[in-house]
Amino acid sequence: MAELKGALIGCGFFAINQMHAWRDVKGASIAAICDRDPERLKIVGDQFGIERRYTDAAAMFADGGFDFVDIATTVASHRALVQMAASHKIPAICQKPFAETLSDAKAMVATCAAAGVQLMVHENFRWQTPIQAVKTALQSGAIGEPFWGRFSFRSGYDVFSGQPYLAEGERFIIEDLGIHTLDIARFILGDVSSLTARTKRVNPKIKGEDVATILLDHENGTTSIVDVSYASKLATEPFPETLIELDGTKGSIRLSQGYRLEVTGPEGVRVSDASPRLLSWASRPWHNIQESVLAIQQHWIDRLAYGGETSTSGADNLKTLALVEAAYESAANGNPIDIGATLQ
Repeated sequence: MAELKGALIGCGFFAINQMHAWRDVKGASIAAICDRDPERLKIVGDQFGIERRYTDAAAMFADGGFDFVDIATTVASHRALVQMAASHKIPAICQKPFAETLSDAKAMVATCAAAGVQLMVHENFRWQTPIQAVKTALQSGAIGEPFWGRFSFRSGYDVFSGQPYLAEGERFIIEDLGIHTLDIARFILGDVSSLTARTKRVNPKIKGEDVATILLDHENGTTSIVDVSYASKLATEPFPETLIELDGTKGSIRLSQGYRLEVTGPEGVRVSDASPRLLSWASRPWHNIQESVLAIQQHWIDRLAYGGETSTSGADNLKTLALVEAAYESAANGNPIDIGATLQ
């Protein structure tokens, strides 16, 4: 098939990773970029050799000449931009968090469905090499049926220096990081029926919560814990690794710090290295996330070219976003939250 042309809206902190990945994706390239800040637009345009540059998304859509759009802006602009893409019949990738509210997210999904265009959320953590390795090990049957899991991201890394706006929101770690970890829990153990959450703000310089512990009841009867923290002082900084523990009827899986994957089953213990590749444009310790950006963007292009729904479609992401909303509700009132009721 002919190479697909894309447009990127938003030239901020994380979009640089997306632009690097678009260079490596097979079957696609970026033809135009858009940002309200002319300086950022020039920096990204010059770095990646993009001649078509816009400060207004409507003008870019009016000019056309691209097959999909990658929306890498902050959440407040997502609904308007996704609906603008749908009105022009342009498939869209939308950065997470998908929407400010679940009702906004539902409207975005409905709009794209009515327009007959693909909508994918850039929820890349499930595409990390170590996370995929855990899923593969579980699906192999090596540990039997899982009955318990833990998905942990605990760090003292200073995320605020690169993204200072994270310190200003009333919501922080569940919305920014927990959303990824909750999505991993769904990806590995299936959808969730109810949850209970507790949060805490340890860092006095931020407005939102920087610690969260969430108990999940999965629809298949499995119980799991999602725990996230940016207030944990550790001897060896694990950022940005997600650590996973799974117990099954025949054994266990442990993804530990340093990407060490240990699978214990009836035939003994198998230890392997689940490290991500260090791409030519990547840097440690970000290389795990950077590689997953390439993986999810390649997945998007493959689906556009050959058909089929994406792994993190807008419709699928509603279920992850519902967990985020339920976690905040539970943390506020102290009670378990029914996810089916949240999704209605």
